[in-house]
Amino acid sequence: MNDPILTIVVPCYNEEEMLPETISVLLEEINYLIEINIISKDSKVLFVDDGSRDRTWSIIYKNSLESEFVHGLKLARNVGHQNALLAGLITACKTSDCVISIDADLQDDVGVIKDFMQKFREGFDIVYGVRKKRDTDKFFKKATALGFYKMMQRLGVNLVYNHADFRLMSKRAVEELEKFEEVNLFLRGIVPLLGFPSTSIYYDRKERLAGDTKYPFKKMLSFAFEGITSFSVTPIRFVMLVGILSFITSLLFGTYFITLKFLGETQTGWTSLITSIWLIGGLQLIAIGLIGEYIGKVYKESKRRPRYSIDVNTLNLTQQLMERNLESNGGDHRELL
Repeated sequence: MNDPILTIVVPCYNEEEMLPETISVLLEEINYLIEINIISKDSKVLFVDDGSRDRTWSIIYKNSLESEFVHGLKLARNVGHQNALLAGLITACKTSDCVISIDADLQDDVGVIKDFMQKFREGFDIVYGVRKKRDTDKFFKKATALGFYKMMQRLGVNLVYNHADFRLMSKRAVEELEKFEEVNLFLRGIVPLLGFPSTSIYYDRKERLAGDTKYPFKKMLSFAFEGITSFSVTPIRFVMLVGILSFITSLLFGTYFITLKFLGETQTGWTSLITSIWLIGGLQLIAIGLIGEYIGKVYKESKRRPRYSIDVNTLNLTQQLMERNLESNGGDHRELL
């Protein structure tokens, strides 16, 4: 077969500290893979700027002028990691045979991209990058992450254990992914649903070299909750089960207290009454809130709003046009930022 055209998609949000190193490392990897005839000379790296507030887009645009392998996709506003990643995958798919998604922090091992491509050549449409171990994680993060994967499996969601968003997808896999029009996006759960031939490559995750993590505890918690409620109605069923058990328990206690009344052994007191009110009230509020979360998701889906808007796409700009725009602005590329 001819050497496949590969596009490496890198979602970025406020990554000015890390981006120069990321660009250098990925360009070196692209050139190496071209030299050993693993990928086509038309391969490239597509950086997706997810509404960054620092110099991320300036760095991407400047490097796109200097290297034929670097391209940028600037979104009109911040839409979140999953939507930014999807925008990059769909855009890259139009000019590629396969795409690889990787985060800008370079914690994922770029050295296994060669193994990804070998698996693609063997006929696999999806290749998952899976961590061998979590030694670099702190205890709390490690415990919560493992707990999340186990919970999702028990809820019936087919996730690849210890896999984030470092993966290879063929052109037809991305085209099939594009058909999933849901707004509440959780790619780690959607990709396994595609059903195409898949395999896994195991690697050791590295420490972040610069900048801060874009997934603090609050964001990780929100991301986990999004994944759970997007792929399973089990939480609602659990709340219903709790309601049934609570109702049965109240009947038993009611029977018990009526028996005590007839035996003349009742004692007045507020503790049991107040405790019951707060318990039942809390359960009701939790149930209403959880049901409201699902209704909110249905509301978002029904509006069918676009998941992202593209401001600038250098893949659609010729080098000559980009240079002409640069000259017309007096050598200042900020006009397109």
